[in-house]
Amino acid sequence: MEFYDLYRKQLGHDLDSFLAGITPGEVSDIINKNRITETGFLALLSPAGQKMLEPMARKAHGLTVKNFGKVIQLYTPMYLSNHCTNECAYCGFNVRNTLGRRTLTIGEVEEEGRIITKTGLRHILVLTGESPRNAPVEYIGKCVRKLRQYFSSVSIEIYPLHTDEYKTLIEAGVDGLTLYQEVYDPEIYDIVHIRGPKKDYTFRLNAPERACRAGMRTVNLGALLGLNDWQKEVFALGLHARYLQDKYPETEISVSFPRIRPAQGGFQPKVTVSDEELVQMILAVRIFLPRVGITVSTRERADFRDNLIRLGVTKMSAGSCTEVGGRLGGEGRDSQFEISDSRSVPEMRSTIQKLGYQAVCKDWLTI
Repeated sequence: MEFYDLYRKQLGHDLDSFLAGITPGEVSDIINKNRITETGFLALLSPAGQKMLEPMARKAHGLTVKNFGKVIQLYTPMYLSNHCTNECAYCGFNVRNTLGRRTLTIGEVEEEGRIITKTGLRHILVLTGESPRNAPVEYIGKCVRKLRQYFSSVSIEIYPLHTDEYKTLIEAGVDGLTLYQEVYDPEIYDIVHIRGPKKDYTFRLNAPERACRAGMRTVNLGALLGLNDWQKEVFALGLHARYLQDKYPETEISVSFPRIRPAQGGFQPKVTVSDEELVQMILAVRIFLPRVGITVSTRERADFRDNLIRLGVTKMSAGSCTEVGGRLGGEGRDSQFEISDSRSVPEMRSTIQKLGYQAVCKDWLTI
């Protein structure tokens, strides 16, 4: 059964009643199982699961160390362009927002890349808004070829592409894709994506699979927390990740849990996701998917991110900047959203090491 069909089938059930009926004893039984079913995963997201965070944390920690060791991969984002044709209610790059639109030249891309390499990082995530006219696939490919002179891994977080376009970027040196569905509920998706190509729910939903078919080495999924009830969104995210893991075992699947941050436009989230709830969803996903990577970005506070390291996280951003060309002397007023953890790469490495983990800036080379 395809992921979308499975997701729609699960939505047909009364998930709220199911979640309310789960007991702490049932959660305890699920934690002790070797393989968790979709129903068991949903139970871990229930209110009863919130009362069992300590045993969930012990299980999640053990699974993470077993499958990943005590290692945190570090990376940083780099924005190539903030031109966008979408009117997304929650995003600072919303086409209706007044900001200085900019696309870096290849020379500027190289200059910012050199600045990043001085921090020791060799993993980079390049981002654009959704404007194929201002940041076409050909341009992104040229940027990637230039950046691969400095970085061992270049991932992309751009607009969804067709399979052949992903193949083109893989040939240019891309090895990872990050693409958030934003919200899995199709009705809410239609409301918050007011106009623009991003309004096509299905095309975006199927993009990670197209990247897998193209041969992408890593694919990272996520739901933007605050647009819908978090249990439903994380449940859909987990189903999506397991579907891709099972169908494309050669691709490394990971997930992120981005909470909405303040951005130009003043969008107010529908729901507030607490720190405790974020911890619960990370633990539940780790127990459900022991081999999935888990990324936590600088959207989260420094002290909170530190506490998450032992709970299942495998990848963290550092030295982040969400403005196009921000490391080249920008003033930060045209960023996509406000970051919360502004620590430098050396500060992050030091903190990770003090917690007994190894901070890795480069973990593989292309032969």
